[in-house]
Amino acid sequence: MDALWMVLLLVVPALLLTSSTFVFYFKKCFYVAYMMILGVIAIPLSILKSGGRDIENMRIIRSLVRHVKYFLGLRFEVSGWEHLQTEGPYVIISNHQSSLDVLGMMEVLPDRCSMIAKKELIYAGTVGLVCWLGGIVFINRKKTSDAKSVMADAAKTMMDEKIRLWVFPEGTRNQKGDLLPFKKGAFHLAVQAQAPIIPIVFSSYSKFYLRKEKEFKSGTITLKILPKIETKGLTTDDVSTLTDQSYAIMRSAFLEISGPGKQSNGPSSH
Repeated sequence: MDALWMVLLLVVPALLLTSSTFVFYFKKCFYVAYMMILGVIAIPLSILKSGGRDIENMRIIRSLVRHVKYFLGLRFEVSGWEHLQTEGPYVIISNHQSSLDVLGMMEVLPDRCSMIAKKELIYAGTVGLVCWLGGIVFINRKKTSDAKSVMADAAKTMMDEKIRLWVFPEGTRNQKGDLLPFKKGAFHLAVQAQAPIIPIVFSSYSKFYLRKEKEFKSGTITLKILPKIETKGLTTDDVSTLTDQSYAIMRSAFLEISGPGKQSNGPSSH
């Protein structure tokens, strides 16, 4: 057994230094395993704090997850903090590239904010249970009628309990170097709740994280929080225009902060 540990202590550092593919799988496995361990810690803390499912548990999740970026060699540069200084309910929309988005979310997540996620996430071990305890709203993406019903309930909850919800309008992970067309659920939600939309754009991960090429290097992610888009007075008839407007604004910001020569406008580093 001692010999095995000696071999591992010699081989693992050597592979981390020489094999980008090994680094990719090592970081991915570490990320999943470590998040599961944090889940084991978050579950009893959430139950002790709130007695069960409660959006206030997101504070615990946020504080536990914020340091994970350092283990993966990631940093965040955030601009536009002032746009999150908005009272009452609102809908945050952002682009979705990988499970690493969670780290960016926890960097800027406001109080009383949870998210809308695919229902499969609830089966992800301790992480799934923590998501449920944090008040995350689960939807069945395959059944449109179910998704619409959940969104209608979510809009009512937003108004009644004065909460915020984070939605990925692309509907799936996307690392193609551009934004996918937006689904309309988040915009129906905002219009039904008459709540403003706050777009948050993550820069492209392609400089440090490439799934197909099995590369996962250290890197900096730019998060740009954009001015809120009001929905007061809008109706269902305006949802398509609202969707297109939000897509255009976010795509422009994504291309600006992801370009090869992106300029820093004095954002704060974390």
